[in-house]
Amino acid sequence: MRIAADSHSNMDSDVVIVGGGPAGMMAGLLLARAGISVAILEKHGDFFRDFRGDTVHPSTMQLLDDLGLLQQFLARPHNRIDRAELYWDGRPLQIGDLTHLAMPAPFIAMMPQWHFLDFLRDEAEKYPGFRLHMNCEAADVVERDGRVTGVRLTDGRAMHARQLTLLCDGRDSIARRILPVRSLGAPIDVFWFALPKSGDGDALRGVVRRGRLIVMIDRGDYWQCAFVITKGEGAAIRARGIADFRAQVAAVLDAAAPAEVAALDAALPDFDKVHLLSVSLDRLERWHKPGLLAIGDAAHAMSPVGGIGINLAVQDAVCAANMLYAPLCEGRATDAYCAEIAARRILPTRIIQGMQAAVHRNMLQPLLRGELGGDDKPPLALRLLNRFALLRRIPGYFIGHGVRQERVNTPAAPQ
Repeated sequence: MRIAADSHSNMDSDVVIVGGGPAGMMAGLLLARAGISVAILEKHGDFFRDFRGDTVHPSTMQLLDDLGLLQQFLARPHNRIDRAELYWDGRPLQIGDLTHLAMPAPFIAMMPQWHFLDFLRDEAEKYPGFRLHMNCEAADVVERDGRVTGVRLTDGRAMHARQLTLLCDGRDSIARRILPVRSLGAPIDVFWFALPKSGDGDALRGVVRRGRLIVMIDRGDYWQCAFVITKGEGAAIRARGIADFRAQVAAVLDAAAPAEVAALDAALPDFDKVHLLSVSLDRLERWHKPGLLAIGDAAHAMSPVGGIGINLAVQDAVCAANMLYAPLCEGRATDAYCAEIAARRILPTRIIQGMQAAVHRNMLQPLLRGELGGDDKPPLALRLLNRFALLRRIPGYFIGHGVRQERVNTPAAPQ
């Protein structure tokens, strides 16, 4: 049952979840399935936002399989990526392979995030304890005697949580105002845009040329392109005009994707078709306080390197539901469990963010400074991946399983 924000018939729930993104919707589904009353507050009127993370990794589809939902999910429109390739100054390299994963879905499913969220919502609405409030924005937490007891809405009303407030409200989370944040720095930003796709393919493609990198994500009939730039460079690129930007894109893609270059003028008539992502890499130093837990992007903002953000957030949600459903059902205090969840999930967060920072530092920064590319050979690691097929399974395994893969342990309460 979906309840609009202007018709709150019951302002109290066992758990109030702020944010209807992947972490919030997965946590809401699992907790409602276990018989717990859940209210999700989503500030937008729908889930439609272009150029959000759309990569659903094998680890997430493993969770859907645990729930018996994988085939229903895959029945929705999507396309599949099972390998990664890189063009380094015109030289094609094979660098990743997912086809050998022993998992129910050994590929990345490319599905617009709003379709994924619609799917989770449709499944969650089958459980009587689930309520979704759209157009409902939380402004701050409500505290009593040092404990968070819910949130205050932007219209002045309060949404009370009888047991727990779960913050899943992204990198601009309320949590960032009340819990300490550690920034790891991010030396890059990304321009996103779409180009019509010629030919067939099921690969994630990177193109390095002339000190630039464009990542091309196969979306069936078009490429979703990420043009990597130095942090803060976006304003200067815009100031030089769209024709100059198209020329930069063409200089990178002319050897790897000539048909796409021919379509640039029509695809990018102006900067309205180009979207800037300001990249952040940070995490909360503490994810919880009495009555409150932050997960997903609210707890850790990820770089787009590896496309891992959605899947890490979903893993957080599954861990939280696995550890919280029993104390929530029994009305026991959840604070110690929130501390355990944060302790368990900080390890994969640190490992993945450390790897992303290393890619920033050792590849992307030198590349953008002109220290890689040109007449240089590809880095040794890339040459080895290209030469030995077995080695390509290593990045494939990491992308497929992630770090500390979670599995669904929450029960399904009688409906």
